Amino acid sequence: MTSIPIRRALLSVSDKGGIVDFARELAALGVELVSTGGTAKALRDAGLDVRDVVDLTGFPEMMDGRVKTLHPMVHGGLLAVRDNAEHQAAMAEHGILPIDLAVINLYPFAATVASGAARDDIIENIDIGGPAMVRSAAKNHAHVAIVTDPQDYAAIIAGAGATDMDLRKKLAAKAFAHTATYDAMIASWFGFADQGQIFPETLPMVAHAPTILRYGENPHQQAAFYRPAGPHGRGIGQAAQVQGKELSYNNLNDADAALDLVAEFRDAPPACVIVKHANPCGVATGATIRDAYQAAYQCDSVSAFGGIIAVNRVIDGAAAEAMTEIFTEVVVAPDADADARAIFAKKKNLRLLLTGELPDPARGGHIVKNITGGWLVQSRDNGRITAADLRVVSARQPSESELADALFAWTIAKHVKSNAIVYAKDGVSAGIGAGQMNRRDSARIAAAKAREAAETFGWAAPRTIGAAVASDAFFPFADGLLAAVEAGATMVIQPGGSMRDDEVIAAADAAGLAMVFTGMRHFRH
Repeated sequence: MTSIPIRRALLSVSDKGGIVDFARELAALGVELVSTGGTAKALRDAGLDVRDVVDLTGFPEMMDGRVKTLHPMVHGGLLAVRDNAEHQAAMAEHGILPIDLAVINLYPFAATVASGAARDDIIENIDIGGPAMVRSAAKNHAHVAIVTDPQDYAAIIAGAGATDMDLRKKLAAKAFAHTATYDAMIASWFGFADQGQIFPETLPMVAHAPTILRYGENPHQQAAFYRPAGPHGRGIGQAAQVQGKELSYNNLNDADAALDLVAEFRDAPPACVIVKHANPCGVATGATIRDAYQAAYQCDSVSAFGGIIAVNRVIDGAAAEAMTEIFTEVVVAPDADADARAIFAKKKNLRLLLTGELPDPARGGHIVKNITGGWLVQSRDNGRITAADLRVVSARQPSESELADALFAWTIAKHVKSNAIVYAKDGVSAGIGAGQMNRRDSARIAAAKAREAAETFGWAAPRTIGAAVASDAFFPFADGLLAAVEAGATMVIQPGGSMRDDEVIAAADAAGLAMVFTGMRHFRH
């Protein structure tokens, strides 16, 4: 059986947007309307002839509406297999009427949680009858159409009073995803918010509305971007793309890394981050966004080509002019003024993403990584330190400017793939070494980049001279620290905790360096 005429429809919706017009069109097609509570009232107030579900069941609503549709007259009408003789006999014996269309969406559980409602109100917004009807109709999609999304009303009307199997299968899949999402949000609330668990026994993860991407990290891989169901904060996934080509898998990954780092400076002076392959290659603050961008660009101008730019302030025309002097994949900002947008518009392929408010760097949440046979789940690295958290371990005390440079470098190092070494001076990254198998090589690569920048821009000396150097984890040997000494660093910030801390401290003292321990590391794999 492929095409099913709609003779009777059950309508019970929390989201009443468009329901009156939809019901009016169904009535015009000769469909009998059966409804519940508030939905029935809305339809009746609009002048439509509606049969109350209590008339169908012969049983009144009770317990503050908790029990109204959990009845054989409802579920028999939804679940009966029309071409099954035993089912037909049961329907005839008990006076069960077939329901050909169910239009149901559920109590606003997520919105109730997001509103800060009391626990009792949240519990009352756990729908029971709705999901049961949705599942009954979806299971019997060979004979019943189930609509859970108002966006699908038009598809029903387009069938002129009938539904085909292809549509019913599509609607059934959507319906089961709808109830799965709903149950996952409830389970998440019980586990995380109500029970206060960090890692509940079951971890519900639900996402929807995929954007199909051109390909994954490589052209032979397929990819899509999903957004989380339920309440969530702002991020790259919620940014408005003002212009440019479609975002790729790599664009999204790198833009997220750039936004995550620049958010660390959301309350700081104008700041700019340039990211390439998920690693920052230049970070700087400045008097203006243009100044910050130019300083960040000079840190590693080779890597900046084809990179991702993120800033913490509205982009103006002067900054946009500077940013468009080289090829850039994506620019991320809270906003861009009219002059900046006009300048960016000349670069048709450049993607401009506007985020509004930047994310809170101290926000919680989980990081999930897929590995063979399971998932690794950890809390988000939202660790932050201030000068008060530092322990001076060197003979020489650091100056205030050295401490400021050290904290700036440390903030950047948190977002650099380990092993990470970051040199910084005067609010500008001087050299960044990322992702090496040993810390000494990271220190040497960062210093080499600083020397190259000095040669490129004609500086008298690399910016590592007199800089602070941050290491995302402890120096296991003195050789990594000595590489920083060779680069001209005068200040070191590192977690400490190595078996050879004494040896490393002695090397720092011998070189006249100031060194502080954070007691916190920032591995990033």
